[in-house]
Amino acid sequence: MAFVTALMSVIGFFLKYRGAVAAPAVEWRRPVASTIALFRSPVYTIGCVVATTSWGFHVAALALAPISLVQSVIAGGLVLLTVVADRLFAHEVTRREWVGVALAALGLAFLAATIEGSAEGAHSDYEALTLTIFLAAVVALAIGVAFFGWRSGHAGVALGASAGLFWAASDTAIKAQTGTFGESLTTVFVSPLVLLIIVASFVGLTVSAKSLQIGKAVPVIAMTTVAANALTILSGPIVFGDPIPADAAGFIARILAFMLVIAAAALTPAPVRAAEA
Repeated sequence: MAFVTALMSVIGFFLKYRGAVAAPAVEWRRPVASTIALFRSPVYTIGCVVATTSWGFHVAALALAPISLVQSVIAGGLVLLTVVADRLFAHEVTRREWVGVALAALGLAFLAATIEGSAEGAHSDYEALTLTIFLAAVVALAIGVAFFGWRSGHAGVALGASAGLFWAASDTAIKAQTGTFGESLTTVFVSPLVLLIIVASFVGLTVSAKSLQIGKAVPVIAMTTVAANALTILSGPIVFGDPIPADAAGFIARILAFMLVIAAAALTPAPVRAAEA
C-alpha cells in the first residue's frame, strides 16, 4: 500500500503541475476562490483524484504498520520522480536534478536504515503533550519556511518545502488518529486531530499549487516530498516510540542521512519560469 501511495502521488503531482501552470495564479488573500479556480482545470482535478486515491492507500498503510516504516517506503518512491518526469511527462531533467533527487533518495534511505523493528505492530500510541508540541513545531516551521522563502530567490522550492511540512503535520495527525479505528464513528471523526488534518491538508494543497505555478516541476516536487517524508519519519521515534539504534553506527548513519538530504536541497536549482502550458 505504501508503494502504491508513492507511485500514485508522483503521477498525481505531475498532473496537478500541468493543471496549475495553466490556471489563474493562486492568491493568498483568496484561498478558497483560488482553489475553485484550480479545480476548473480538468487536468488538475484528475491529479487531485489520483492524489486522493493515493492518500486512501496511505491511511490504510499507516493503520497497519509503524509510521517510520510506511514513510520509508514512500520516501523510496522519490527515485521514481525523475523517471516519471522524463519518460511519462516529457520534462527535461537536468543532470543536476538527477543528482539532487538521487542524493535525496539516498539520504532518506539512510534515515530509514536507522529505524529498527518491523510491521509487527502499528505503533499508534503517543503522549498527547509530545504530539501537540511536535505538530505545533512542524506547523510553525511550515509557516516560517513559506514566509521567508517567499521573499527569497527560491520561492517555488521554498513553498514546496512548506507544503510538504504542512502535509507532514497532517500525516502525523492521521497516524495518531488511526489508533481510534475500530471504535465508534464519533470517536474516529469528531476530534481536534481531524480538524487539524483537514486544515493542514487544505493549506498544504493551496501552498503546493502556488509552488507548482512559480517553480520548476522536478525540484519543487522533490523538495515537497523530502520535507514531508523526513519530518514524518522523525515523528516515528519522537512521537510514537518507533525504535532506533543506540549504537555509534546508527547515530553516524542518521547524521549522514541528514547531510545527504541537505546536500540534495543545495543542489536543487533556483526556480525558473513556469513550464509552458
